[in-house]
Amino acid sequence: MHKLLLALALLFAASQSSGQTLVNGRPSVVLEGEAARVAIDLLGGSIVGFQFRGQGLNPLVWNNEGDPSEARSMSHFVCLDRWGRPSDAELRNGMPFHGEATKVPWKSLSGPEQKGGQIQAEMEVALPMAGLHLKRQIKLSADKALFTVTEVVTNRNKLGRVYNIVQHPTIGPPFLDETTLVDSNARKGFMQSSPLPNPEEPAVAWPQALKDGQPVNLRRLGDDPDPNVVSYTIDQDYGWATAATPAKGLLIGYIWKTEEYPWLNMWRHVEKGKPLARGLEFGTTGLHQPFPVLIKKGRIFGRPILAHLDADESVAKPYAAFLFKIPSDYRGVASLSYTGSHLTLHERGAGPERNLEMQTGELFPE
Repeated sequence: MHKLLLALALLFAASQSSGQTLVNGRPSVVLEGEAARVAIDLLGGSIVGFQFRGQGLNPLVWNNEGDPSEARSMSHFVCLDRWGRPSDAELRNGMPFHGEATKVPWKSLSGPEQKGGQIQAEMEVALPMAGLHLKRQIKLSADKALFTVTEVVTNRNKLGRVYNIVQHPTIGPPFLDETTLVDSNARKGFMQSSPLPNPEEPAVAWPQALKDGQPVNLRRLGDDPDPNVVSYTIDQDYGWATAATPAKGLLIGYIWKTEEYPWLNMWRHVEKGKPLARGLEFGTTGLHQPFPVLIKKGRIFGRPILAHLDADESVAKPYAAFLFKIPSDYRGVASLSYTGSHLTLHERGAGPERNLEMQTGELFPE
């Protein structure tokens, strides 16, 4: 694996534009502003770093089985053309779990370059088996810990096809520990461990899930990760999820348009009795099954669990991410307000003097 990655890194270093650099020996694009830094690994397209300038703590880490090379490719990655496993026939033909986007090299198209108050870059990837193309534009605020992403997915096949896209931000140690608080405006949900054909029975409501009929609060993760994947719907115009570790003084959050990503899937993973990863996964589906199962099921809670792109059709999928510094006694996020230019996080059990606020500008321009 390491020899293959090194060979790819050398090939990219020789062939790509000056906008890319090598980070830990891997071809990457790094955007740096006055407040924050974002790094994207071009061997799989994952956003592998988002941190304050001058602060080493990076929430976006997935130490996958202790392999540093895998950890850098599986931080915030995009699941495309599917979420979860392929069918048995597709698996035999070489389709990986979560699609091909993390398995093929991405190409840097432009940047990073500063335009106005943002540092911008563009990159793309073609999925050879799926016949899909993704073009990503990422913009980091020049003076705030805020970035926006717009990903345009195009069906390059001669026929229309079903697909799914799920954003898979993954937080890990040292940011993630037993005290980390996860909050969201998620609503009705179900456990992926519930049996087909009706996994939505019994239903739960965020932040609760059920294990053996007993309630489990998903805001925290201790030594028991079960149920390890629970999927929730969003009822408001914007979905959001935050993770805060008060002892580390840091909060990371995401916001997206519910019409683009109607599901939030919460994944939890423990190794040797310690939290290793939490996935704050927002996307077009909430059922972790192959396409034949999704097509047969159709909808859950009245929400679609798959999407369709006609031949040569394109669709844009935007979202934004942000960081805040927080006090050591922070109690988590009760609610989030976004006015179209201003972001406010309201703390649980606290007055407005404890709000976290950021002037964002328009995050989702038409």
